[in-house]
Amino acid sequence: MTEKQYLIDEITIRDSWRLFRILSELVEGFETLADVQPAVSIFGSTRVSPGNPLYEKALQLARLLAENGFNVITGGGPGIMEAANKGALEGGRKSIGLNIDLPAEQPPNAYTNIHLSFRYFFVRKVMFVKYAMAYIIFPGGFGTLDELFEAITLIQTKKIKPFPVILVEKEYWQGLLDWLKGTLLKVQHISPEDLEIIQVIDEPSEIIKYIKRMVII
Repeated sequence: MTEKQYLIDEITIRDSWRLFRILSELVEGFETLADVQPAVSIFGSTRVSPGNPLYEKALQLARLLAENGFNVITGGGPGIMEAANKGALEGGRKSIGLNIDLPAEQPPNAYTNIHLSFRYFFVRKVMFVKYAMAYIIFPGGFGTLDELFEAITLIQTKKIKPFPVILVEKEYWQGLLDWLKGTLLKVQHISPEDLEIIQVIDEPSEIIKYIKRMVII
């Protein structure tokens, strides 16, 4: 056997075992989350702490969601995720954390009563989309934007049934919304109805009303 063939075989074996790891994460996720609906997924920055207005709003919103019969799903980490998990617990519902293994460790927060840890981002995304009846997007960074556009794309392409995608804090998102309208829509890279996928609602009580109007629980 040549060195080249040996290396090819080694890569093939590693990839085959990787498939088993992916499958095991999918199976564990499906089995663990089978009865979490109705649930809402909440996303946002890891870089806010208790006392920050965004943290406190996420806490309040998650508590209201729980009091209105919704379980709450987050990425299980700090910041907005921690606030949302804490609010869900205080509201007496399931508080789900879907943590991701990262080189710079993102420790799970202390406020989940259902916790899963994933190696693969795409498997984790499947769980967010499959079990959520709405997405609530607080201000955040690249990871938050990734989850936002993933949901919008799946809805736009009709790969999933439409569900509410809500941006919180209009001032934070206004630049992005202006760019979508002034650039993408202007050159017809998106359609006017694509923008209707996104709603901007700042008040927690109004978010609850909108979700309850749009989904059946």
